Amino acid sequence: MAVTFRQVGEALSPVRDPEIGVSVVDLGLIYGAEILNDPQQGASIKVTMSLTTPACPYGPMMLASVRGALAKIPGVKSADVDLTFEPKWDPRAMASEEAKDQLGIY
Repeated sequence: MAVTFRQVGEALSPVRDPEIGVSVVDLGLIYGAEILNDPQQGASIKVTMSLTTPACPYGPMMLASVRGALAKIPGVKSADVDLTFEPKWDPRAMASEEAKDQLGIY
């Protein structure tokens, strides 16, 4: 069975920024995903994401959490995370309405 973008989003939703306590998905830190489905060998997923700041002390832990969440999706053979800071993360433009409420952005 092919891995879908919906499965990727559902797998990443529980991953939280430990300082803010909000999902990386709701914060808008996930910039995109590529899924290569191979019926014989399984799926390969590559997610492009950012952090709230380049100096985030929890960056390595968050990347490992994202990679681990992706690896738990049934049928995934490999999961990779590319870190980028282009474009710079802006919660006013990228965060969900729920995350903005939690962050006090009106």
